[in-house]
This record gives sequence, structure tokens and C-alpha cells, in this order.
Amino acid sequence: MKRMPRFLPTAAAHSVPRLLTFVLLWLCWVVPGWAATFPLPASDSNIVGRLRVVTADARNTLLDIARHYDLGYEEITAANPGVSIWLPGEGTPVIIPAEFILPPRPWKGVVVNIPQRRLYYFPRHTAAEPAMVVTFPIGIARPGWPTPLGSTRIIAKYKDPAWIVPKDIQAEHRSQGEADFPDYFPPGPNNPMGMLALQTGFSQIFIHGTNRPWGVGMEVSHGCIHLYPENAAYLFERLPVGTPVRIINQPVMVGYKNHQLYLSVSTPVGEYPGDQDSLLMRAIDEVSRTRNQEWPNIDWDRVRQTVNARRVMPVPVSVGAPDLDDLIASITPQKYDVAPYGIEANDAAPPDTPR
Repeated sequence: MKRMPRFLPTAAAHSVPRLLTFVLLWLCWVVPGWAATFPLPASDSNIVGRLRVVTADARNTLLDIARHYDLGYEEITAANPGVSIWLPGEGTPVIIPAEFILPPRPWKGVVVNIPQRRLYYFPRHTAAEPAMVVTFPIGIARPGWPTPLGSTRIIAKYKDPAWIVPKDIQAEHRSQGEADFPDYFPPGPNNPMGMLALQTGFSQIFIHGTNRPWGVGMEVSHGCIHLYPENAAYLFERLPVGTPVRIINQPVMVGYKNHQLYLSVSTPVGEYPGDQDSLLMRAIDEVSRTRNQEWPNIDWDRVRQTVNARRVMPVPVSVGAPDLDDLIASITPQKYDVAPYGIEANDAAPPDTPR
């Protein structure tokens, strides 16, 4: 959420039962196992992760599968057009678009790419440790509430905040027919601010959990960055005050690995200067700028097709490179048999166990 004239941390006078509940939740939060963590690639690549294919079972929704693999709504639905969100169906192949082109360097602190709807965290490491990147899907701002672009830092951290709703947000909700929309949300799992929040140096902009986790990957906030509750817990534990944060608007991403160029295209959010420019021209400019004598020639027809289809998965666009659909068809599907999250996971508390 955005525009918070007053942000209230949990009072020390909370009851003992509530304190015990919070402690138990905190123990769940710090259990590792949720993060989409990858080694940073060598200098001749900027792509991490890999595509997967799973077969759905009768219990899970497409959103259950997305959350398990740290994907958001836009990513999972764009990768699986025609697949029902709520009833994929027993045995239905589901593409897991867990391959990502990293944001432009420098790779340090937190980088948020708004149209890509992803956050990247580059932990500090010593010379004896491998460099890693952790990436999460995010909910972004709805039209009319753009998130500021540029560089800032984490300036404060809040556990279990309360939220006094700004007047303009109250007015917006009530104009939409929510006459009883509260002007105050107490701490807890029903708070839109989530149960953990990281304040950035941009005025009233936070990176935080959400009480509506199924909205991650959609345009849902008033400028803040929304995370699945378990991902908010992961970052809250690891990001100290002072961590650099860079927020960018880059719908066209060019990647490279194994002497092949890749292109990823996200739908522009429409709130920033230049967003109405031709995506095709932006893709041509980005590919031309990245290409050099070491890279193969470019299949410009495939570039055009990738732009027109808004393929968020990295698509190989070098001449003679395999087609993305052929690459996906070559992947052996794995059975997805993880228990669904359930209605109890539709609030700001992290799931009880790692998934």
C-alpha cells in the first residue's frame, strides 16, 4: 500500500496469547526452503533458472502451483494460455516458467523490475562463497498509483504493523461501493500491509507481505511492492536497514548464454514515460545494442513474434536456435502432487510448513 501518514508497529502491551502466536509464526517464517535461489551465472551469461513442465492433479489450482514455484499470476497464466486457473484438471501439462533474465548490473542489494513483476535479491558474499541471486514474484501498483523509479535504500523494518488508511485510499474504496471499508487495520493476518514490512526511502513505499496472496503478480497495490507472506518473511530476516534498492521499468529484457541471445517481453504497465513507445522498436534497439561480433546473427522474425506474443519466458532469437515451443516439448513432465495451500493460506500469515 501507499501513502501512510502513520505506520504503527505492534504495541508491547499485546496479550500473552497473541505474543505466543506471533512467536510460533516467526519460527515458521525463518524455516528455509521457500526461496527461488540460483547461483549467479558466469560473465558470459545473465540467465538463471530453467523451464519445467508438471502435470496437475485434481486437487490443485494453477495458482497453487504458481505459488509453490515462486511464480505470480501473470507469469503462470501467460505461460499456460487456455489452462483453467481454478480447475486445470488431472494430468494437464503445466509449464513452469522458472527461467529469468536478470536485470541490468550492478547486481547488488534488491532490484525490482516493475513490468517483469519480479524482485531480485543479490546477497552479499565473501570471496570463499558463491555469488547467489534470489528472485520472487511481486504484486505491482494499479493504474494511477505508479511506484517511483530509481535508487533508494531500506530505511526501516516493521514486524506486525498496524495501518491507518489514508483518506484518499478510503475515498477510492468507498467510491467503488465499499461503504464499510475500514479506516484502520489492526496488526494481524487480515492486515493489507501484511505481517512484515520493509520501508524504502521513497515516500510511503514499502516492500511487504499481503493478506491477499493470490493477487501476487497482478496490479493490486497503491504503489508498494507486494510479496507472498513467506517471501516477505525470507527477505525481512535477511535485509538489514541500509540495503540498496533499485526500481526499474524494463519490459524488454535481452539475455545471453551458450553463445545464444534470448529475448523476454513483458506488457508495459502504462504509467511511465516511454511506455507508449513501440515495443518492437525497443526490442530491436535492445537486441542490436547487446549483439556483438561474438554472437550469432539474429532471427528478426522470431524477435517480432516474441514481441507480439508478449513471451515473458526467455525466447532464443539467434538464427538456427531451437524454437521455444520445441524446447518445452522436449521437457519430460513431472507429476505435481504437493498438497494445495487451502483457504487458510489466503491471508498474510506464511504457510505452516515449507512447500
